[in-house]
Amino acid sequence: MKLMTHLNIKLACKLLTAVALATQITACLPVVVGGAAAGGAMAADRRTTGVYVEDENIKLKASKNIETALGEEAHVNITSFKGNVLLTGEVPDENAKIKAENTVKAIESVRNVTNELTVGFKTSISSRANDTYLTSKVKAQFVSENRFQANYVKVVTENSVVYLLGYVTQKEAEDAVDIARNTSGVTKVVKVFEYMP
Repeated sequence: MKLMTHLNIKLACKLLTAVALATQITACLPVVVGGAAAGGAMAADRRTTGVYVEDENIKLKASKNIETALGEEAHVNITSFKGNVLLTGEVPDENAKIKAENTVKAIESVRNVTNELTVGFKTSISSRANDTYLTSKVKAQFVSENRFQANYVKVVTENSVVYLLGYVTQKEAEDAVDIARNTSGVTKVVKVFEYMP
């Protein structure tokens, strides 16, 4: 019995060591996989690599600055597309809404801010999970209907409202709106497009 317990402890130690090593090894993977994913996203995007990277920088700076300015009271999502920034989420009052917008406007390279923040309580985890699900449903519909290159339109969902961003033709915008509107669970569609000449 003692031998069996000793073997179990030894086996458990080896297993814990293996898991610890595996987590150290896989810690590098998101960087590589993330880089590959970003490269793939850029390849299918109408933005130049420089604009794509600048949009990511705007998002990071805005997230940090808003968190510093508003703290835990606000739930703000930032989406940047060609320097046009969409703010969605919830803030405690009108002053916080204005402060969030001004914080983003102060960032270099921001061309325009569409402030869709709502004043009220932060959405629940289940509501956010549903938003993620709706975003994936709309994107899947873009792919299955194949009316335009699905990566040309960015989809953001907040509280069952779908926001569509991208650098698109008028026809692509109309098709994207039509598909999103006809996706079950979507309560409203808001266009934040920049149109191609």
